[in-house]
Amino acid sequence: MQSNGAGQGQDSELSCLNSAQNGESSSAGGTHFNGLLVSTNNGNGVGTNNGAGPGSGTSTASGSEVGSMKKKKRLSQSEEDVIRLIGQHLHGLGLNQTVDLLMQESGCRLEHTSATKFRNNVMEGEWEKAENDLNELRALMHSPNAIVRMKFLLLQQKYLEYLEDGKVLEALQVLRGELTPLKYNTDRIHVLSGYLMCSHAEDLRAKAEWDGKGANSRCRLLDKLQTYLPPSVMLPPRRLQTLLRQAVELQRDRCLYHNTKLDSSLDSVSLLLDHVCSRSATHSGKQFPCYTQQILTEHCNEVWFCKFSNNGTKLATGSKDTTVIIWQVDPESHQLKLLRTLEGHAYGVSYLAWSPDDAYLIACGPDDCSELWLWNVQTGELRTKMSQSHEDSLTSVAWNPDGKRFVTGGQRGQFYQCDLDGNLLDSWEGVRVQCLWCVGDGRTVLASDTHQRIRGYNFEDLTDRNIVQEDHPIMSFTVSKNGRLALLNVATQGVHLWDLQDRVLVRKYQGVTQGFYTIHSCFGGHNEDFIASGSEDHKVYIWHRRSELPIAELTGHTRTVNCVSWNPAIPGLMASASDDGTVRVWGPAPFLDTQVVDGLNENCSNMDS
Repeated sequence: MQSNGAGQGQDSELSCLNSAQNGESSSAGGTHFNGLLVSTNNGNGVGTNNGAGPGSGTSTASGSEVGSMKKKKRLSQSEEDVIRLIGQHLHGLGLNQTVDLLMQESGCRLEHTSATKFRNNVMEGEWEKAENDLNELRALMHSPNAIVRMKFLLLQQKYLEYLEDGKVLEALQVLRGELTPLKYNTDRIHVLSGYLMCSHAEDLRAKAEWDGKGANSRCRLLDKLQTYLPPSVMLPPRRLQTLLRQAVELQRDRCLYHNTKLDSSLDSVSLLLDHVCSRSATHSGKQFPCYTQQILTEHCNEVWFCKFSNNGTKLATGSKDTTVIIWQVDPESHQLKLLRTLEGHAYGVSYLAWSPDDAYLIACGPDDCSELWLWNVQTGELRTKMSQSHEDSLTSVAWNPDGKRFVTGGQRGQFYQCDLDGNLLDSWEGVRVQCLWCVGDGRTVLASDTHQRIRGYNFEDLTDRNIVQEDHPIMSFTVSKNGRLALLNVATQGVHLWDLQDRVLVRKYQGVTQGFYTIHSCFGGHNEDFIASGSEDHKVYIWHRRSELPIAELTGHTRTVNCVSWNPAIPGLMASASDDGTVRVWGPAPFLDTQVVDGLNENCSNMDS
C-alpha cells in the first residue's frame, strides 16, 4: 500500500490521498473538509493516468482532461461517508489495495492519519507509541475526559498481557505507576490487582473474561477505544454492517406478516431486494397461520374455550358438553391427537387455565356454576374440586407465577386466593369479577369487574388501584408476556389494546363483531407481534399489533367463534373454538406454488391495506 506522505508507510496504512502518487506530502494536494481530506484536483491525482500503466513513467494529462477534472463535482458529505463506509468494509475483508485505489481516486481518506498510527500501534502491542498517539488525537476529540478513559483501557490491556507472559514485576509497575495515578475507576483497579494471584494464564483469562494476548483481544480493545473518537477521525467498527442490519430490522418490523424469529445475521437475507412477506408459502409467510389444517369434532356441543399449554405441547378445550379434552401436539407435523377426556363438569366448561409448569389445569363453568375443578394433566386425576358456597359463581381463574396458588372469582362478588388443595388463603369482598390475571410480581392481581374497569389488587398489603377504565363492559382480557400490554374484548366495541404501565388506550382494532357474548382474544406469533380474536360473525380476525385494520379474516366456522389461542412455542399454529361444536387448527398454507396456494386458501380473506 502506498504511503500518504504523512503516515508511517506501513502495509496496514489506511489513509490514501489524491496526491500520494508522486510522493507529495499529505498537506500539499488537498484540504480538510469535515475531517476528510478532499481532492483539490490539481492534476496530480490518480485520475490523470487515464489508462496509462503503472510503469508508464508519466501522470501527465491532456489539457482537455485537466479541464474536465477541474470541473469535477465536489463530493457531498453523504457521498464521502458512503465511500468511507465501503472502504472500511473492504479493509475488513482484507482488500487493502482496493481500498488504497478507492481512496486515491475519490480524494477521500478512510480515517485521520493519527488514528491510523494509533490503530497500528495498538494492534502491534506498541503501548508507549499508542499512548503518544493519544496526545496527537487529543485535539480532535470532543470530550477532554475521553483521553483518560482511553489511556485506562490501553494500560489495562498492557497489564493483562504482562501478567499472561509471566512478567509480574512489569505488570505491578503498570498497576502502581501508570494505572493508579490516573485516579480513574478505582473499583476496577482493585479487581485488576486481584489477578496478580492467578497461578497460570488459563486462570487469568477465565477470571478476567479476556481472550488473552493477541489479535482478538486487541481488536476488542480497538472497538472500545473507537467509541471515544469522532467518526470523522475513525469510523465506528463495522459501521456498514450495522447500518445494513438496522435497515433489515426496520423492514421486518414494518412487515405485517413477518412471523419468524428475528435473526440479526445478514447472511440469512438478501440485500438485493426489499423484505416482503405474505400469507402464502413464500418467505416467512410459511409461518403465518391462515389455513385450516385440522378440524377437531370430538366435542358434541358448543366449544366455549381453548388454550395451548405454556410449552405449546398440548391444547385444552372446554365445552358445553360437560367435558374438557386434552390434545397432544405432534412436534413434527403439528397435528393434534386426543390425549384424554376429563368429564363431570355439569354446567359445562367456559374457562381453562394451565399452571405455569403445565402440570395442572383448572376448569371453570358459566355464571351459575359454583364449582372449580383442578386436574392433574399427566394422570387425568381430579386433585381438587372446590366450592366455598352453592351461591358462589366461579367463572374465572388465574395462576400465581409460583404455581402454588391461584385466584378465582365471579360476578356474584366472590374473589378468593386458594392453594392447590382448594384451601382459602385470602378473600376480597364485594368485587364482581369478570376476568382475572396474575401479574409477574406474584403479589398483584388484575381483575375486570362490572364497573367497566380493570383494577389491580394487592393481596399482601390489601391495596387496590384503578388501571383501565372503559365506557362499556369488559367481557374478557389477556396480558402480554412482558406484562406491559392488555388486550380487551369490550362489549359492542370490539378489541382494544391498553398500555398497563402508562394506563392509556393504544389502539382499537376494526372488523370484529362483538356484542355481549364473552369472546377471548390473544397475542401471538414471534415477539407477540400479532393479535387474534373470534367474532360473532363466525370469523377469526388477525391484526398486526401496530395496525388497526385486520390483515386476515379466517372463515370456516358456521357460528360464533368464542375463543382463539396462539401456540406460544410454534408461531405458525393457532386454534379457535366455536359454538358450531368444532375446534379449528390453523397453520401455514402448504408449501406449494403461490397460485395453487391461493386456490386452496379461499378460507383466508386478504385485508391488506
